[in-house]
Amino acid sequence: MSNVLVTGGAGYIGSHACKALRVAGFTPITYDNLCTGWQDAVKFGPFEQGELQDRARLDEVFATYQPVAVMHFAALSQVGESMAEPGRYWQNNVGGSLTLFEAAIAAGCLNVVFSSTCATYGDHDNVLLDETIEQHPINAYASSKRAIEDMLRDFEGAHGLRNVIFRYFNVAGADPEAEVGEHHQPETHLVPLMLDAIAGKRDALTIHGTDYDTPDGTCIRDYVHVCDLVDAHVLGLHWLLDGKQSRAFNLGSGTGFSVREVVDHSRAVTNKAVSVTEGPRRAGDCTKLVSGSTRAEKELGWTPTRSKMDIMIADAWRWHQTGHYDR
Repeated sequence: MSNVLVTGGAGYIGSHACKALRVAGFTPITYDNLCTGWQDAVKFGPFEQGELQDRARLDEVFATYQPVAVMHFAALSQVGESMAEPGRYWQNNVGGSLTLFEAAIAAGCLNVVFSSTCATYGDHDNVLLDETIEQHPINAYASSKRAIEDMLRDFEGAHGLRNVIFRYFNVAGADPEAEVGEHHQPETHLVPLMLDAIAGKRDALTIHGTDYDTPDGTCIRDYVHVCDLVDAHVLGLHWLLDGKQSRAFNLGSGTGFSVREVVDHSRAVTNKAVSVTEGPRRAGDCTKLVSGSTRAEKELGWTPTRSKMDIMIADAWRWHQTGHYDR
């Protein structure tokens, strides 16, 4: 079985990617510093603890496993935090990626599947985003991801580091078998925060901003099921291993949901009420972000079968009631 180095493999998306890789016949090698990930989530292959900026540690891991590719998820990812501490995001996300890519090139591992974000496009109201739209990030998190995309382009030209870049918005849901799921401390994502409020683990869900130029005043986002998302990453890996050219793909459902609409769906799925309070906007948040995925569907053959709001909430609710990590 071919090895794939998965940075951030102990995190929410990374752990699901490791399961998808194992199912697809690869051995995922999780590389994670556990600052936000969980060792309990590493269930599908070896675990190597380390920092992205630790070149000696990366060299050791590349030499030990000789991966055919890197699947790069590891990053700080909170928009509000990135606006308050931009240096931390540039140092961790951009600096860490630079060290990772240099180590990969030195080891002769020249295939990278990169987890980027549609936030690199900026604020595009009432536009279904595709890969032709110019990128104008409006927060430090998105800017750091855009910089990594530029780095990959430059490194391909100089060193042959081929890549597939995936841009997407909000990820939701969980493994339907509840082997892995979403668990952050502290939690910042809408769906688990909402489910915490339903389960009585927090007093209420706070809606950040109710004066956006949308039908109900709350911001609108595109949501993709985590299992659909990682399936696309495996398809991207095959794309590279088949010798195809570097390519960027948007991954989206093409349908946006406001915060209030997500809350309404949760009531229908769980048959439980959600306590809600209203708070101010967060710095760096866009009004409406919705992505299409025509290129991924046509070229990769990607079909987001689980990216329906009721399914995403139902899978997340199942994990929320039965799954946990202790360390």
